[in-house]
Amino acid sequence: MLSKPAYPHGARVPSDKAPTKAPAPLIISHRQAPTPSIVFDTYWRFATERQDIFFKRVEGRQEPWTRDPVLQEHKFTNAYRASDRISQYLIKEVVYRRTFGPRDAILRILLFKIFNKIETWELLQESLGEIVEGRFSVERLDQVLTKALEGGASIYSAAYIMPSGPIAIRRARKHRMHLELLAHLFSSDFPERLMEARTMAALYELLRSVPSIGPFLAYQFATDLNYSDRFDLSEMEFVVPGPGARDGIRKCFSSLGGYTEADVIRWVADQQEHEFSKRGLQFRSLWGRPLQLIDCQNLFCEVDKYARRVHPDVAGRTGRTRIKQRFVSRGRMATPWFPPKWNINERVSGGSADDRPLFAITQAARLGI
Repeated sequence: MLSKPAYPHGARVPSDKAPTKAPAPLIISHRQAPTPSIVFDTYWRFATERQDIFFKRVEGRQEPWTRDPVLQEHKFTNAYRASDRISQYLIKEVVYRRTFGPRDAILRILLFKIFNKIETWELLQESLGEIVEGRFSVERLDQVLTKALEGGASIYSAAYIMPSGPIAIRRARKHRMHLELLAHLFSSDFPERLMEARTMAALYELLRSVPSIGPFLAYQFATDLNYSDRFDLSEMEFVVPGPGARDGIRKCFSSLGGYTEADVIRWVADQQEHEFSKRGLQFRSLWGRPLQLIDCQNLFCEVDKYARRVHPDVAGRTGRTRIKQRFVSRGRMATPWFPPKWNINERVSGGSADDRPLFAITQAARLGI
């Protein structure tokens, strides 16, 4: 089991008890609606084309999957976050590889997401065996990762930057600080507090209380934890716009009117069916699952990048003009598999039983299907 490390700063977990307040007065106001720009039309067309590429790859179609030169040349995430390669690996191999206890499930998800890199996870698995709390050792993990770094490997994903943490908890190597931070959280009842969260907002606030986890990471981590069967929270009740999404929103709207950036994402999610329809776009949902707030948030981030080529005259907040990542074909995608509680896996066609994670195959065998 994890030993409690000496650590100067613990997770600042908010109290479950809030002071009693008188009900706020009901205020009815009519906010000015956002004013769309030409990029807002591109937002819906991009989502449709990117989702069409996803289905063509799943179905085993031959390249090219699109005639759009920007999508052919550059890498963009899927319209649905859970369809992305890293999310699919997390769902299949980290969360549902087999049945894990609640603390083990949370540990696996947070450890994977800290590095967000498949190669790093597989290196740790090879060195320690199946990663569970009873085998978690800061010293052993530190040795493996330090050796990998000295050999020239990159252990963190380039998708986002993991912070080095407050000065009081920094270490010579960033990964050591992150391992100690995780060990510290699991020396307490922090995992149980996470499981007590009844909304995405509450789960987010608990993660946000941890040193070095800012708003963007807290929202991403909350979303990943919610993929597991230990949580069953709605993705449609809370959203935190990331830096890229904020830039995309500013490109899609010349004015936000009386809306916040989070309000805009909610409005877009609520209006999706209407917006696709009025443009005559045949958007293929995720086997009946509409775009969720996290997906609309991500699409704003991707459209920010896409617009750098398609709408170079529309300036964003950062002033970036290039798209860094090039698309590299990986051929046909493995049959996607999603959290069972979404009830869409039975509608996913084109895959064999072997494409499903071990947990799903075992469950199917147990049920005789």
